Amino acid sequence: MDVLSDLLQRAQATDALVRQIIARGPWSVTYADVPSLSVVATLGGSACLRLDDGVPRQLGAGDIALITGVGSYTIADDPATPAYYVIRGGQKYTIDGEPVEWRGEYLAPRTYGDGLPGATTMVRGAYDLRGDVAQRVLALLPPLAVVSATPQTRPALDLLTTEVAREEPGQDAVLRRLLDFVLVLALRAWCAEAGPPSWYQALTAPGVGDALRHLHEDPAHRWSVAELAAKVGLSRATFAARFTSLVGQPPLTYLTAWRMTLAADLLRTTKSTVATVAHQVGYEDPFAFSVAFKRTHHQSPTTWRNQQVES
Repeated sequence: MDVLSDLLQRAQATDALVRQIIARGPWSVTYADVPSLSVVATLGGSACLRLDDGVPRQLGAGDIALITGVGSYTIADDPATPAYYVIRGGQKYTIDGEPVEWRGEYLAPRTYGDGLPGATTMVRGAYDLRGDVAQRVLALLPPLAVVSATPQTRPALDLLTTEVAREEPGQDAVLRRLLDFVLVLALRAWCAEAGPPSWYQALTAPGVGDALRHLHEDPAHRWSVAELAAKVGLSRATFAARFTSLVGQPPLTYLTAWRMTLAADLLRTTKSTVATVAHQVGYEDPFAFSVAFKRTHHQSPTTWRNQQVES
């Protein structure tokens, strides 16, 4: 499995929420208490997206916005349109905080708005990513990444908007997989548009990408720089320099950080003993594991686990 797929699979997202808006201006909605990753796409018409910083970004037909790590954002037909409603915890409110019924705006399953001619059609998907691996995924992205429509993303969005309004057996599973598909295509397109960031270059760079795949496939193995270099067909010095330049860390430093990331999620989501978790991430000595874990998480594994349970 390639590294990006591994990260996304391990990110422990809860079920993805997908909703569609079909509305003609003027309209404006603020999403508060947003999840860790949102995917917003304009299927038809245009819209304006504004984060907490107040800088508006225009979205044309087929454009996709990836939003991470923000407290709230507003989607409107025009930057000058004031917010009409606030969505918080799945409930709709006026800007004064009064609850508002959804009745009268329901058009189809998961689809809301007025449905008038000339309306803008938007799909919004939301992931609640949890755990240390999820934080790694989120750290790869800026607060807002806007991707223009491409020949690859447009058919995927058309399929998503068709499926979001259907109600068939297995529909939630279909929508989750389609949203995952759109997310990966958007990540690829964003990297191509913006110029590949170093982490994306590392995934595809000769030698480095293969080494990362080995580390992710078998993090418990007792890797050495020499063994990794031999596996990818590079000299030790060339491999170490290339890996460090693109990844930002030497190979074994990256491996330790990845092991501690996996260990944190295992401690949080399983009842395995500290010794078992240590073994799963490549440490025969639980004490050595505890020292390494405390260096990155500033607490012993047991203390960290207990704190996660309490929170």
